[in-house]
Amino acid sequence: MPQDPAAALSSLLRGASIDDHEEVLKAANLAIKADKSDILARHTKLVALLKLDRFNDAARFLAESGSALESNCILEKAYALYKSGELEEATATLKKAGLRGRSLQHIAAQVAYRAERFSEAGQIYEELLDGNVGDEENDLTINLKAVHAQAEWSGLSAPSESLRSMPDSFELCYNIACARIARGELDEATKLLQRAATLCKASDDLGEEDKEAELRPIWLQQAYVYAREGKLKEALDLYNSIGSLSNDDEDFIIVARQNRLSLEAKPANPYLLQRQMTSGGGKPENAKLFSYQSSRERHNSYLLDLDVHKSSGVQEKTHKFLQQSEQPTNSASVNSMAVVNAAAVVEGLDDRAAVRKLQALVIKRPLDVGLLLTIIQLQLRLSRKGAALSLLQTFFKRLEKEDTDAARDVRFSPGLVALAVSLMRAQGHENSAKAEFVTAANHWTKRPNASSDSLLRESGIELMRSSNPEDLKLAGSAFEKLFAEHKGSPIASAGLVASLAAVDTDKTSQHMSELPPVESLIKGINVKALIQAGVATAPSRPNNSKKRAATDDAAATERASAKSRRRRRLPKDFEEGKTPAPDPERWLSLRDRSSYRPKNKKGKKKAADSTQGGVVKEEETLGLVGGGGVRVEKAGSGGGGAAGGGGAKKKKKGKK
Repeated sequence: MPQDPAAALSSLLRGASIDDHEEVLKAANLAIKADKSDILARHTKLVALLKLDRFNDAARFLAESGSALESNCILEKAYALYKSGELEEATATLKKAGLRGRSLQHIAAQVAYRAERFSEAGQIYEELLDGNVGDEENDLTINLKAVHAQAEWSGLSAPSESLRSMPDSFELCYNIACARIARGELDEATKLLQRAATLCKASDDLGEEDKEAELRPIWLQQAYVYAREGKLKEALDLYNSIGSLSNDDEDFIIVARQNRLSLEAKPANPYLLQRQMTSGGGKPENAKLFSYQSSRERHNSYLLDLDVHKSSGVQEKTHKFLQQSEQPTNSASVNSMAVVNAAAVVEGLDDRAAVRKLQALVIKRPLDVGLLLTIIQLQLRLSRKGAALSLLQTFFKRLEKEDTDAARDVRFSPGLVALAVSLMRAQGHENSAKAEFVTAANHWTKRPNASSDSLLRESGIELMRSSNPEDLKLAGSAFEKLFAEHKGSPIASAGLVASLAAVDTDKTSQHMSELPPVESLIKGINVKALIQAGVATAPSRPNNSKKRAATDDAAATERASAKSRRRRRLPKDFEEGKTPAPDPERWLSLRDRSSYRPKNKKGKKKAADSTQGGVVKEEETLGLVGGGGVRVEKAGSGGGGAAGGGGAKKKKKGKK
């Protein structure tokens, strides 16, 4: 008599260890075939599918099994949706069920991490660490550091603590190193990556294949650090040492190939480079890339298309992407696509023609930050600083008319404020630059749930130099917010003391005790040597005036005095010490003096016709028919001629 399928499944599950999930799946299928209402058999099949990494099949089977199984398998359903990439459905399932129990909290943190809700994921992991962690502490700490690293890469602020000692696990070293790379602390990242590789190689819990798999991401990050430091040869050697990428995940393949080819790129043959980028496996649509990774991959792909003159296709794709994006935005991926779109629109045009064409495009996209920055860059290349500043200020006015939080955040984003301040200072508008800092600080100090650390810090530093009490109070408010957000930042404490010492001593007293003593800061500094070296001054702004600046150079004065002066002309009969007789013709004009000598024939004729010593001509006036008259010279009495006429006229020869 054949054994009952349900009993066979129970017997199989009671085994001491079950490693053959295929066998469990077959037994569960037989039990379900015998009794379709067997919930235990269905649950067993669902778990077996998850163990076999058949997540899509698991999600489909769960949906076909009805609400009875689904209500009892919330954890399995959320996990299957998470691994299948259905993050929104997984989030909805978890919210509906509520985070009851640590297992659901683990899944919720993983879902939030993959959905790039890093603040939510970090909060869940911190709550798990505050509870009864047991043996989970190390894994939870590793995951929390991974969340912090991804937050840094995405441009979000994450807590950064100084390491008193190196971590003892390679996973922790690797995650902390990734956060350091995102913050630009490359030296610290290199030390952590080297320790991660050492600990991984020395691990007794991993086999050789597992060690190789764990070392490859570490080498990939180290190669990226070398490239950032300008050590291109070391970076290429490390990329080549990774070897074949055929057995790696698609996201690893894409990142490694693009980073390596970007260092090997030969501009002389963009067609070959594009072929290398798209060959060798790894499709972006199948890879589990984060948004900052996928945006860079897409950006590189479009730039290669522009190099091979596929501008119309790039223009169409980027235009469609921009239409689906919200404007205005501070998103780097969206704004970079706007720059690529502008490059596709003006391909082949010179800077002046490109500016005219893009300014016409502003009418259709008035709130596009990437388009604005492209036009400003072209204006600066044409040395039109005034036009660039005017364009930026006009854009600010359009943002202010929007009157939304998103538009105001873009208006006072650190990049745009820094650009405005630099353009104002380049043209000598110091008061306008200070006013820009004031408005930016007012905006960010009044935003409860959003902040810009860099802008608050720079605005506070700029405003605390002022002697105006209102500016000092605003600088203190900026540093207070920085201090509250970073839980006791020494930079914020120093800024608070420097800005509020003259206007509010009560607030500074609690911070002064936390600052290090001055003696510890100047220890080892040779003050006398600094005084003898003098005070370094910034170079003065070049003067655009056409006036020649005065000089105090002694050599220049001597050269000017040594120039030969014009010799003074003296009369021939001049005697030193004797007063010369007055010239009798001193009151006459130059041409009427006896010493006047005309230089040409016309001048000699005028001198001959003058009254002084010349012949007086007789004139008469002839009347005209219409009235008036013309003065003409009288005919002379001497000389032969025709009867009744004056002198004879010589007839000119004409052409026959």
